[in-house]
Amino acid sequence: MRTKLTKKLTIALLSGGTSSEREVSLNSGAQVFEALDPDTYTVLRYDPQSDLPRLGADAARIDAALIILHGANGEDGTVQGLLDLLNIPYQGAGVLGSAVAMNKLAAKRLYEHAGLPVPAYAVVRRGQVLEPEALANRLGLPLVVKPVVGGSSVGISIVRRMEELPAAVGSALRHDAVVLIEAYIHGTEITGGVLGNDTLEALPIIEIIPTTGHEFFDYQAKYLPGASEEICPARIDAELTARAQHYAMEAHRALFCRGYSRTDMMLRDRDIFILETNTIPGMTSTSLLPRAARTAGMSFSRLLDRLIELSLEGRAAAR
Repeated sequence: MRTKLTKKLTIALLSGGTSSEREVSLNSGAQVFEALDPDTYTVLRYDPQSDLPRLGADAARIDAALIILHGANGEDGTVQGLLDLLNIPYQGAGVLGSAVAMNKLAAKRLYEHAGLPVPAYAVVRRGQVLEPEALANRLGLPLVVKPVVGGSSVGISIVRRMEELPAAVGSALRHDAVVLIEAYIHGTEITGGVLGNDTLEALPIIEIIPTTGHEFFDYQAKYLPGASEEICPARIDAELTARAQHYAMEAHRALFCRGYSRTDMMLRDRDIFILETNTIPGMTSTSLLPRAARTAGMSFSRLLDRLIELSLEGRAAAR
């Protein structure tokens, strides 16, 4: 279903915020603003760091919102709940889907419940006695250590020797009180975008190759132009492509997502493992979901149109 736009819409564009990913959000927001058709939309810009009172005052004249925020208080259901209270439709997952996708432990448990393959893992909480030898024996080496809540690979480390584990856990604990320790999957990182509410469309799979100096798809590899090679469509056969797209759609459903999402996966031989799902994928010139949409024949401006249409479709369905 496509929502027919019969009038110029007033769109609230939210970017900035208070998380560690503020600068990425501001950059994304600027590019989204430039891509929105001024003949179709009146765009009002808000930075949640300072503009929430103004957003509340303007709510009655806003038709829909584009949330271009990342991390805490933007991607975790917080601002989604505020927009629900203000009766403003928005693109992407609601409070529930945003919250569970932001929490990597909650997401893993939902993936497992849905029968999706994930790397073996353990959980360490602040104040808990760390047992590096037991963890290494159980999960093997190398290990991936990451905060349970967070994005853009902030606070993530790869541990190749058991004695490196305490420092890596300590680093992750600076970002969250709960840390996820995963078995390292040596293989090819791929990612799959999904568009839709009830009816889903899988976008072409992207293969991600961090360049020399980046051990994995870290913060710089994500956002620094030229720091990674992104191949779309991925250099995998039709069966693997179909399975990866199926997993991306099933992850979208398992986490109660709407509108769009992007699920990161690791391919080892012919096995695919789900890593995490992004409910507000990046929207910069180096971002992955716009790249996949472009490969599918959808320009950046048209992608934004589609997200706005889906937000309005979702509101109509909820009434």
